[in-house]
Amino acid sequence: MYALIDGNSFYCSCERIFNPKLKNKAVVVLSNNDGCVVARTAEAKALGIKMGVPYFQIKELVHRGKVIAFSSNYELYGDISARMMNTIASLVPAVEIYSIDECFADLTGITQHQLSDLGKSIKDRVWQWVGIPTCVGIAPTKTLAKFCNHLAKSYPQHFGGVVVWDDWPKDIQHRALASQAVDEIWGIGSQTALQLKQLGITTAKDFVDADRHLIKHHFSVTTQRTWQEMNGKPCAGLEIEEPKKHIIRSRSFAKAISEIEPLQSAIAYHIASGAQKLREQNTLAHTLTVIIRTNPFGNHQQYYGKKTIALTKGSNDTRVLNQHAQKLLKILYKQGYHYKKCGIELGGIESIHRVQYDLFAQQDEFEHLENQHLMQTLDAINKQFGKGKLILGSQKLSDDWQMNRGFMSQRFTTRWDELLPIH
Repeated sequence: MYALIDGNSFYCSCERIFNPKLKNKAVVVLSNNDGCVVARTAEAKALGIKMGVPYFQIKELVHRGKVIAFSSNYELYGDISARMMNTIASLVPAVEIYSIDECFADLTGITQHQLSDLGKSIKDRVWQWVGIPTCVGIAPTKTLAKFCNHLAKSYPQHFGGVVVWDDWPKDIQHRALASQAVDEIWGIGSQTALQLKQLGITTAKDFVDADRHLIKHHFSVTTQRTWQEMNGKPCAGLEIEEPKKHIIRSRSFAKAISEIEPLQSAIAYHIASGAQKLREQNTLAHTLTVIIRTNPFGNHQQYYGKKTIALTKGSNDTRVLNQHAQKLLKILYKQGYHYKKCGIELGGIESIHRVQYDLFAQQDEFEHLENQHLMQTLDAINKQFGKGKLILGSQKLSDDWQMNRGFMSQRFTTRWDELLPIH
């Protein structure tokens, strides 16, 4: 048995935790550089604001005070997400984090009559401990759990935010399936939904009732598994997070830049972030890639530069990786172009416990351990005194590459100087 727990309007709910005046207000969160809407509250939806709509189209509503807009505050959202996942994990045997605002939970060993109360306990505890409203769907398969979560979120007054599939008799299950379009099923994309509709399958119930041979004849293995899961036959278990095989960090700039100093600063920032992730998951990277590019939609002369090197030995040392990255940047950089984005990719990632040392240079091992201790100290200082308290000097070369975030709230939980004041 699985549960799918989803934070409602997660980014907007994070903003509401520290600003009660936002309750019952139309709130939206914008993408990088305040480009378009990536999260909205029910009140914003009621005003007809759709996901992905450019900011300039709702600018007038913001100026008139009808809508409150925020820039993406990923540092805050990431910390709130970790608190939400830890709270959920305190009530269930195991958790699979699916995205920043939702996770699957393994409910093995919990009896049927306990499931509804457990769902309510998860919902209540996350609200009480973290301040995020959630919905919970519980079912024998992950796809059905996702479907139940969708129902709980669509009809909050009716279900109270918790739906347990097996608590319903067959006729209620059939009515629920018949009430939803087939593209509301997790895993059914727009193209697959179009193909299904051409076969007369328009609702979730049509899909569940479809002949297995028909699905097998017309669709991929993935769709066949979705059909089995919607019929209560598990095809996917809980996937506990494993170390990432590739780490990518990139960001568009608020304005085009031509000088190399802002690029050096941005690359150093991305390297520091990627190297910290390597250390968090106890891994080393063996390849490093640097990418710089101009705006593909701009009128200026176009340029795309990318270069990868293989490191002689794996590393998660911020200083070592940054030295290599800055060398690559100098090879890629060309004067006269208006750069709009840069990034790095760390690959060939393996566990730190599998590292191989040079057979004839034993001091490498001691050097490696010393570097590890130095990096652990750096991470400990930044954890205790706030993210970015101790950084590479090259990160301070320029701020011209920073994103435009004109509506950003405070990073209440991760920066000492941005704590919420109590008067």
